[in-house]
Amino acid sequence: MSRMTTSSPEAVKRLLENMQADLRSLSMECKKKFPPVKEAAESGIVKIKTIAARNTDILAALKENSSEVVQPFLMGCGTKEPKITQLCLAAIQRLMSHEVVSEAAAGNIINMLWQLMENGLEELKLLQTVLVLLTTNTIVHDEVLSKAIVLCFRLHFTKDNITNNTAAATVRQVVTVVFERMVAEDEKFKGLTEEPPAVQGNSNRRSVITLRPSAKDAYMLFQDLCQLVNADAPYWLVGMTEMTRTFGLELLESVLNDFPEVFLQHQEFSFLLKERVCPLVIKLFSPNIKFRQGCGSSASSPAPVEKPYFPICMRLLRVVSVLIKHFYSLLVTECEIFLSLLVKFLDGEKPQWLRAVAVESVHRLCVQPHLLRSFCQSYDMKQHSTKVFRDIVNALGSFIQSLFILPSAGNPSSTSTPAGHSHTPKHTCAHAYTHTHTPAFEYRGTWIPLMNVSVQGSAKATYLEMLDKVEPPSIPEGYAMSVAFSALLDLVRGITSMMERELNKQEQEAATREEAEPDGPPQEPKAREVWEEMVSACWCGLLAALSLLLDASTDETATESILKAELSMASLCGRLGLVTPRDAFITAVCKASLPPHYALTVLSSSATSLSNKVYSIQGQSVQMVSPSSESHQQVVAVGQPLTAQPQGTVVLTAKNIQCMRTLLNLAHCHGAYLGSSWQLVLATLQHLVWILGLKPSVGGVLKPGRAVEGPSTVLTTAVMTDLPVISNVLSRLFESSQYLDDVSLHHLINALCSLSMEAMEMAYGNNKTAELYYVLNKNMKPIVALSCQVCQHPNARMREWGAEAITSLIKAGLSFKHEPPLSQNQRLQLLLLNPLKELSNVLHTDIRQKQLECVLQILQNQGDSLGQGWPLVLGVIGAIRNDQGESLIRTAFQCLQLVVTDFLPTMPCTCLQIVVDVAGSFGLQNQELNISLTSIGLLWNISDYFFQRGEAITEELEREEAVLLKQAQDKGEPLNRPFHPAPPFDCLWLCLYAKLGELCVDPRPAVRKSAGQTMFSTIAAHGTLLQPLTWNIVVWKVLFHLLDCVRKSSSTADKEKIESGGGNILIHHSRDTAEKQWAETWVLTLAGVARIFNTRRYLLQQLGDFFKAWEVLLDHIQSAALSKNNEVSLAALKSFQEILQLVTPIKDTDKLDALAVMDIPPVLMESLQGSGPGRPLVRSDSLAERLVQRYGVQSSLPPPGEELDDSALWWSAWNTWYRIGTECTRPPSGGTDKLVFVPSQPFLTALIQIFPALYQHIAGGFSMEDLKKLGVILHGAVSVPISSDSSPFILPSYTEAVLTSLQEAVLTALDVLQKAICVGSENLQVMYPAIFEQLLLFVEFSCKPPQYGKMETKHVANAKYNQVSLRPAEWVALNYVPFAERSLEVMVDLYHKTACHKAVINEKVLQNIIKTLRIPLGLKYACPAESTWKLAVSSLLKVLSIGLPVARQQASSGKFDTMWPELANAFEDFLFTKSTPPDNRSIQEFQRNEAIDVQVVQLISTEILPFANFIPKEFVGRIMSMLNKGSIHSQSSSFTEAEMDIRMREEFSKVCFETLLQFSFSNKVSTPQEGYISRMALSVLLQRAQDVLRRYVEDQRLSGRCPLPRQQVTEIIFVLKAISTLMDSLKKTQPENVDGNVWVQVIALYPTLVECITCSSPEVSSALKEALGPFKDFMQPPVSKVQNGES
Repeated sequence: MSRMTTSSPEAVKRLLENMQADLRSLSMECKKKFPPVKEAAESGIVKIKTIAARNTDILAALKENSSEVVQPFLMGCGTKEPKITQLCLAAIQRLMSHEVVSEAAAGNIINMLWQLMENGLEELKLLQTVLVLLTTNTIVHDEVLSKAIVLCFRLHFTKDNITNNTAAATVRQVVTVVFERMVAEDEKFKGLTEEPPAVQGNSNRRSVITLRPSAKDAYMLFQDLCQLVNADAPYWLVGMTEMTRTFGLELLESVLNDFPEVFLQHQEFSFLLKERVCPLVIKLFSPNIKFRQGCGSSASSPAPVEKPYFPICMRLLRVVSVLIKHFYSLLVTECEIFLSLLVKFLDGEKPQWLRAVAVESVHRLCVQPHLLRSFCQSYDMKQHSTKVFRDIVNALGSFIQSLFILPSAGNPSSTSTPAGHSHTPKHTCAHAYTHTHTPAFEYRGTWIPLMNVSVQGSAKATYLEMLDKVEPPSIPEGYAMSVAFSALLDLVRGITSMMERELNKQEQEAATREEAEPDGPPQEPKAREVWEEMVSACWCGLLAALSLLLDASTDETATESILKAELSMASLCGRLGLVTPRDAFITAVCKASLPPHYALTVLSSSATSLSNKVYSIQGQSVQMVSPSSESHQQVVAVGQPLTAQPQGTVVLTAKNIQCMRTLLNLAHCHGAYLGSSWQLVLATLQHLVWILGLKPSVGGVLKPGRAVEGPSTVLTTAVMTDLPVISNVLSRLFESSQYLDDVSLHHLINALCSLSMEAMEMAYGNNKTAELYYVLNKNMKPIVALSCQVCQHPNARMREWGAEAITSLIKAGLSFKHEPPLSQNQRLQLLLLNPLKELSNVLHTDIRQKQLECVLQILQNQGDSLGQGWPLVLGVIGAIRNDQGESLIRTAFQCLQLVVTDFLPTMPCTCLQIVVDVAGSFGLQNQELNISLTSIGLLWNISDYFFQRGEAITEELEREEAVLLKQAQDKGEPLNRPFHPAPPFDCLWLCLYAKLGELCVDPRPAVRKSAGQTMFSTIAAHGTLLQPLTWNIVVWKVLFHLLDCVRKSSSTADKEKIESGGGNILIHHSRDTAEKQWAETWVLTLAGVARIFNTRRYLLQQLGDFFKAWEVLLDHIQSAALSKNNEVSLAALKSFQEILQLVTPIKDTDKLDALAVMDIPPVLMESLQGSGPGRPLVRSDSLAERLVQRYGVQSSLPPPGEELDDSALWWSAWNTWYRIGTECTRPPSGGTDKLVFVPSQPFLTALIQIFPALYQHIAGGFSMEDLKKLGVILHGAVSVPISSDSSPFILPSYTEAVLTSLQEAVLTALDVLQKAICVGSENLQVMYPAIFEQLLLFVEFSCKPPQYGKMETKHVANAKYNQVSLRPAEWVALNYVPFAERSLEVMVDLYHKTACHKAVINEKVLQNIIKTLRIPLGLKYACPAESTWKLAVSSLLKVLSIGLPVARQQASSGKFDTMWPELANAFEDFLFTKSTPPDNRSIQEFQRNEAIDVQVVQLISTEILPFANFIPKEFVGRIMSMLNKGSIHSQSSSFTEAEMDIRMREEFSKVCFETLLQFSFSNKVSTPQEGYISRMALSVLLQRAQDVLRRYVEDQRLSGRCPLPRQQVTEIIFVLKAISTLMDSLKKTQPENVDGNVWVQVIALYPTLVECITCSSPEVSSALKEALGPFKDFMQPPVSKVQNGES
């Protein structure tokens, strides 16, 4: 339990309860028999209670008093009663686990346990108690600890098996605990105290004063373990009675293995190791060393030798393994002895089990290569030391050999059989045939199976782990061999991979060091010496063992492993430069590849030196074993040997083939390390190839296949599957030679030469190759001349031989190591290459094919050193013609690709122009489209190369130029070079651009497209490198020239449909005529040129004729925009947009902000910045930086004073825009019968979208005149109809009201203008009226769509739900309603801002607005869309709310006089419309429309009538009569009653009436005008009341019993209420304020009212009452007036 859980309050409480319970049970148990114990228990209870009551830290108090607390339990144990004893031990364990036992108490407990042990009671419980005591705390030390440990040891040797085993486990655990305590103690004091002083020659074993307590215990324990194993009395573990060695050794091994740091850090312990452990091990080994099998076994011999004892021997070997692994550095000398012993145990005379465990131990060493390296350093490399590492390897080797030589070695019974009576070889041979399916080794009749003993690289032992066996186990057949085999392979694998790793590391370090300090001193090769020593120590033994195993192996996997080991050793020796061992290993593999006893001189001569050696291993001589021919291998091939004299056949087995593959692998992967061994390898391969019958085929590749010469070849199917692989690898063998360095290559060539000199005569009969090397330099010319004639021979075979001869000679000549090298000997190089060029004149394609293949090979092999030979080589590549056929062109093109990808940096810069020309000619050939396209890609790569290496190329070309100039001046001729005045590097670019320009007008569209994109990308990416003057040439000679050509070709292109694009490629309908394909080219070219003008403007502007160039470009844009091809025209506008992006240089983000300030909608911004069509990616190298470095120019900033020129450019652009606009929006003049070209919507949209960007630049000088021009174009553009085919894409579905993008753009253009005027100067504001005029024109479109010339168009605005059926190719006018409505909204907005401007007032804008709005208001229900008149009303209301106050202010000026009648007309037309509403109107809709009428009346009552004194009288009169008309229900007799109910605008009438009422009477007459309006209103009102009442009385009479319509009843009630209100008002007014005429009319009402009394409706009656009531105030007796004294 952890301290936390045992010390928590609950745990303490539980502990106290449990202890009291234990004491109670104890007192109960002892009540009768043991009264003293009972009393002790009871006092214990009291004691515990007292402790608990008095202390806060109960556990500490318990620990303090633990001796007394424990006492009753100890007494209980003393009773020796089993039940009581168990109870007490359990209680004691509980105390321990809570760590409340003090040191004294612990001593008492252990003494009590000791007594129990001596009495043999509760043994398992005792062990458990000891373990709990020692593991829960660290209070037990010294004697007490030793007593506890002895107690466990004593229990280990009881009679009871269970007790023994438990005690053994406890002992192991206790020993571990003791050492763990020490490690913990070291950790605790780490860094606190200085290390103890070194121990002086320690004679007194007990001098351990320097050690801390736990360390001291560990020391004493370990020392006594050594004593016990040595059968001496222990010093510290007092009381031991017996001990076994095996157990002691196991304990020693576990301590050494688990706690190596204890021995390495403390000198006291390392002293024990040296002085006690090692001597002990050596002493215990002695019986094994002396014992010899077969001589010390008989009882009668005089001095019997002690027999080796398996358990001890095996444990000793385990201890030795641990010692060597962990303490090698401490025990160098001792380890030498151990290793020598180990080697001895492998002896043939030792018992089999001993050899097996020794081999397992050796295997453990073999998987630790670093340990092996230490052995080599410490022993083999010291002068007078044993060669331990060599001995280990040799011992393994001889062990393996001995297993084969003593047939009985592997048999289990051999321990008892004397050597003489071994099993007969026959018996073993019999095995060979029965066990062939299991992996095994078989050699001269001895058959040894191969087992899978451990995973590669780990040594998992079987017998070293048999700790429970006493008798030596029987070893299965082949086990020892398998372990030894694994050990051997692991050893090779370990040391080779370790050295390879470190060699690679060293090479890297050396390389980095060389970079840092090229002339620094080389590092001392210390590590290398160790490796060389290791290799030379082990190679003999390894080779002997591996060769034997290879010969004996019958399993493919095992063979593979052995070959791999030999291969890696050979490679390692090669890397270390150890020639003899390298050759030895290679020879071994070579021999294994060939049939047994095969006579091969190379091998026998190099092998004699080896096979005559006898390696002495431990004084026994081991002969190099020669292969045994009787191996039982599967025969896979029978063939003829390669010799001068005919012989019989030879047999190849599967293993031979496997070895051959290894040999090939070696040559491929490790060719660089083979050196002089190449000869061995190649000779062997040559013989194998001959035996297998592989023959060279075209191109020198080997293929299986026999000619007539070898009838005796037999190949089984097994080998046939391998052959293609092998022949392929063989053929590639020489290809991999390109990776070799000079020295290795030299070795390879030497080997080849000597081979071809030797045995080739007998094989191929004609030995030309060898002589070629000599003939070459002397007789070059005659041979070439002859061959060239042969190349023209009509016979194809003859031609082929001639070509073969020339090309081989040239290749051989170029690859020959000349002195001085060819790159310096120009004459010789040209001599060699000239014949190749002459072959270009031969017309036979087969010859040209050979020639080009030769060029390809020369490039691949000698491309780097051609130097001055390049023009010749490029000439050959470029000599292609269209009549030559595809394959030749393809081969030539391969060469060109190779040149461009690999060799541009190595050729002289003067050849670069030739490369450009050659690449161009491949682009122009018409045999193979793909090659044309790829060659354009090559031109891009070339341009990239020019760009990256610009400075170097410039320097070299300028040097060259100086030389040429001088030569030309000497001859007195001008320098003949294309584009002469430009600098040479620029000329290179101009050549490139000129080539691309030619390709841009190629007949094939794909080529044109690709070339165009490449050309513009290169100019964009790399144009900054050119000088300003060169740009002049680029603009006029390249770009404009190209534009002219393309324009011309496009306008004359054929309009015939092309059915398919060659083969079965389908062509999209947008590209199915030549004209359409040329259109694409025109688009691409124009976009490219525009982009260059945009990106390079500041550079171009420094040229004198920039304005002229600008005009030319605009001219091209104009002609493209007006071409009758939609694609071209739209693209022209995109380009126009692009060149208008030329804002004075600011960052992109600022540019966006600038546009955003002008509030240009985002859609338009995208189109301004979007890329042109098919815009290729431009490389963004920091060109500006390079330029600055090179010319010191800052390209992006304009030179000062340049803004002045700009305005001319922009006005020129404006004129172009105007011309395009007027041309394309002019309606066709003729009739509609002939086909007319109507510009597309996207085109017009783009056109209009250009205006805002353009306007930015010309805003300063933009005049009224220009505004009018703009208006014409905007109007024209909006009027253009669209064809019915495209209408579904452009028109919104008929139910939606959406603007087309063209209409959006038109409004945006006006918006930009209006905003500019808004922030502009005074004089700009005169333009406002013109903008209003334009917008009002657009508003009229809602009712009268515009005409486009005389074309008949169908209008779809009023077509509900798509009822118009369109025939194809009809023209459809757009739905103008949304556009007109949006224009109306814009206009209202604008008026809102500008109502008070002078110009707006003077130009009578308000009147015009009202006049325009009258149209939809008058039409009302007859409008094409209902939304129109509703919007018109709301707009009118908004405009009036802003405009009327202005009109009132300006009343005196008379500027608004003409507006009032217009307004009255508008009101009248709207409120009393002539159009009837549609029949399907719902009541709700009707009410909504009525509400609109009401709003108008409210406007009159709030905005017009209160200010009547500022308004003309006639106008007010018209308004009054209108209100009167409105307040009387106009009843048409045709309505049915129900209808009338709806149609009567009841609410409207009411409002009219209320308004009349409101103004009919005003008690504050401030002006005569006001009085007039109220008089007028009153008389109108009274007149109306009179009419309504009379009509009511009439109708009442006529209707008889029938009730009148609700409508009329309501009206009469309303009138009656109005009368009562009027009477109230009259009553309150001063009599003099009331006009006499009014009284007359009021009194006239009375009789009519009285007549109404007969009405039947109760509501009318009550209203009538109220109306009649007030009359009483006016009823007075007539006053007799006395006037002037008359009565």
